[in-house]
Amino acid sequence: MQDLWLFFQQIMDPEYLLSHGGFYIVVLIVFAETGLFFGFFLPGDYLLFLAGLFCALGKIDVDITTMYSGILIAGILGNFTGYWFGYRTGPMLFKRKDSLLFKRKYVIMAEEFFQKYGGTALVIGRFVPIIRTFAPIFAGVVKLNFRKFVIYNVTGAFLWATLLTLTGYFLGVKFPEIINYVEYIIVALIVIAFLPIAIALLRRWLKNKKANKQ
Repeated sequence: MQDLWLFFQQIMDPEYLLSHGGFYIVVLIVFAETGLFFGFFLPGDYLLFLAGLFCALGKIDVDITTMYSGILIAGILGNFTGYWFGYRTGPMLFKRKDSLLFKRKYVIMAEEFFQKYGGTALVIGRFVPIIRTFAPIFAGVVKLNFRKFVIYNVTGAFLWATLLTLTGYFLGVKFPEIINYVEYIIVALIVIAFLPIAIALLRRWLKNKKANKQ
């Protein structure tokens, strides 16, 4: 049990992943988090930022062009996989029982997000944990027009990879001492990323509370 807990700690630690797995582990995590339903718990935004930062500081044995390209391609392919999975499984996904690697409430959250924003949820959702994983799956469930899906998928992946990876890289080039404040950056990125989810959950709680009083 202790070994399992250590494993989860390691895969949630972006600095450890970058130091021990490098480019390939980053690409694998991006792929899993953007299309495999069990990847919702993996680090996303701050992993991309630190990948760019580590490239700038020479702490990882790969150049920024390779890292950026790998992240972009993995993000696009991950969404294609999620779309295919949702397209094939359809409503069965909503009947699946909760497990360690699957939570039905996250599918429902992605459904509500998708219904609110339509196909653009695939772009906006790139910057929101959990939604980033389940939005492409739900796009497949509702059988979103594939041509539109491709446009939203590529656009979202491009914006996500560019803003986070290249921001980390250029800040590392300009201000190399930023590595000393990495913990604070990670906390800030986590707070910003999960803020929309916290607001959505609060609204749902208030709505349910109001409905129970009636």
